[in-house]
Formats: sequence, structure tokens, C-alpha cells
Amino acid sequence: MKKILIVCSFLMAFICAHAQGKTPSAAEVLQPVYAQAAQEGKNVLLIFHASWCGWCHAMDTSLQDKAVKPLIDKNYVTTHLTVYESKDKKALENPGALELLQQNGGGDDQGIPYWLVMDKNGKVLANSQYKPGSNSGCPANEVEVAYFISVLRKTSSLNEDQLKVIEKRFRMNER
Repeated sequence: MKKILIVCSFLMAFICAHAQGKTPSAAEVLQPVYAQAAQEGKNVLLIFHASWCGWCHAMDTSLQDKAVKPLIDKNYVTTHLTVYESKDKKALENPGALELLQQNGGGDDQGIPYWLVMDKNGKVLANSQYKPGSNSGCPANEVEVAYFISVLRKTSSLNEDQLKVIEKRFRMNER
């Protein structure tokens, strides 16, 4: 019942913000996500993205894969913040999202998607940099996927067989 109330509260806040023509701030998006993560005993997977970003779409497609989605959903509350939109879509950006991205190692030189794994209180447990200055973005190559899997191993209860399923799907992204 609490989960339903949390989700309903989030949806109402989101609908009200959009009804007023206002994109919700990063804080408005994250507050109910942290509450849900606390209630469900999960961590948060936060993905910074933009509508034009092909790699962002690849990340979402991978996370929504029928073999991957239940594994991620069992361990994380996943949400998105919009940054770096094109000039004609700037209104889609979540106020405060760019600052949050930059405070956590992301920025113009890192590209998107850029992701964070956080605990229920918003403490960053990991970011998408597999080495300083190198964003794994949507993990695709061997090094990026290995890093992503290492983060999942440390921040979830996924077992090795489940991690292999995720690894296999993300390796399909290599171009």
C-alpha cells in the first residue's frame, strides 16, 4: 500500500508540474525515488539523458530488455534526469539536473548517458566513469561492460548468472 501511495504521490507531482507547463526539478524527481528506494530496500540508478541521444536510447533499450528489466527492477529504482537538450527542447531539461551531473563527475567532456548509483539517501555509490575522465555511458565494449557489471555486483544482490545475462545484453550494444 505504501508503494502505491509513493508512486501516486510522484505521479501527481509530475502531472501537476506538467499541467502548469513546468518541468519538474531534479529534486522533485528524486524525492519520491529516494522514498521508494528506502521503502523497498533498493538503491537508485539515475541516468542523465537527452531526447536526441542515441546512446541514451540504447541504454534504456538494454535496461528494458525482457531478460534484464526484472533483474534491474528487483535491485534498483531507476529514474532519469534530462540535460543537454537542443535549443528548441530546452524546456524538457530538469532544473538542477546539470548541476547535479557536474557535482558528480559528469560534464560537457563526459557525454551522456551518464549514470549514478545512489543509496536511498542520495549518497553516490558509483558513477559511470570506468577511469577518471572516461564515461562508460551506455556500456558496450568489453571494458565498459565489465565496469558496469562490477558496479552492479557491488550495489545489488544480483548473482553471477544474473550478471552474465546483463553483461550479454549490454555487449550487444557494441558498434
